[in-house]
Amino acid sequence: MSKQKQPKVYIKNKPATFEYAIEDRLVAGIMLTGSEIKSVRLNKVSFNDSYCFFHKGELWIRSLHIAQYVNAGYVGHDPTRERKLLLNKKELKKWAQKIKEKGFTIVPLSMFISDNGYAKLEIGLGKGKKLHDKRDSIKARDAERSLKNKDW
Repeated sequence: MSKQKQPKVYIKNKPATFEYAIEDRLVAGIMLTGSEIKSVRLNKVSFNDSYCFFHKGELWIRSLHIAQYVNAGYVGHDPTRERKLLLNKKELKKWAQKIKEKGFTIVPLSMFISDNGYAKLEIGLGKGKKLHDKRDSIKARDAERSLKNKDW
């Protein structure tokens, strides 16, 4: 019997890079239950209004919606519960100091399944963009797109 390779799971938070200027990125583990990891493997994740926060020296994510797994039975999970992120103490202390600075926040950028089968969350340390910064991002993206599509 040949071992079937599972399809790659990569769920991206597109509005995060538009709303925030990302200064630094990290990949963190995330503590999930059995039915949650099965939903993640089926791409049933939504990043709407999700953000990370510190509580008692630990990093948590709030409002990350992982849909109910259909075959979970009576042992389902709360779709928007707070989930703990797994990082080294050194990284936690470094980011906790930066969060205390004005305007910084930690936003989830993407979720994926690692080669070992664990769910990982890419998080970014971002500063909110002003309206004119968002307009500049749109102009740069449009200019790049027009250069790419132009026939010479």
